[in-house]
Amino acid sequence: MRTTLLSVAMVIMCVTVHAVKPQKDFNLQKFAGKWYRVGFAYDSPGFIPLRDKVKVSMGIITILPSGNVSLTMWEALSVACLTKFYQYNTTSVPGQFVYFSTRHNMVKDVTVVDTNYTEYALALKYKNFNREYTQVALYGRSPRLRMHVMQKFKAFALSRGFPRGSILTPPPAENCPPS
Repeated sequence: MRTTLLSVAMVIMCVTVHAVKPQKDFNLQKFAGKWYRVGFAYDSPGFIPLRDKVKVSMGIITILPSGNVSLTMWEALSVACLTKFYQYNTTSVPGQFVYFSTRHNMVKDVTVVDTNYTEYALALKYKNFNREYTQVALYGRSPRLRMHVMQKFKAFALSRGFPRGSILTPPPAENCPPS
């Protein structure tokens, strides 16, 4: 009985997460380039003490010869500007990627939910069956976005069950990456 309930719960969670579809007619060529992470929703208890230290980060998405994506990300920390490298592998569904999170030691899914390619992109990151690792991120081609885009991001995060207090729009970072 316990196994059956667990199985049903896992299927429900999987269906709920996958109910989010990627951007229709997603175009990876248009998506490549420079992006700023200008907002995100994350409600992990371990993240709460770090919320006030977060700044807008910048990343560059490059399409690899294999068709996968390389992401170089610069994040401002209190002592330095840290460079991180990720490889997002494409899936059979355009706009959906998988990558290995060294921080959580697991494979995660990333879905580009909405983008107009020239101004903003809204992405959902998650690990199947584990709500703890879900995150909504808002990316912009510039560090500042129009108010209606910010409102769209916040409404999407709330619709995914994030409390208002877990939705961040951090201030810009200074000198990260260094000029």
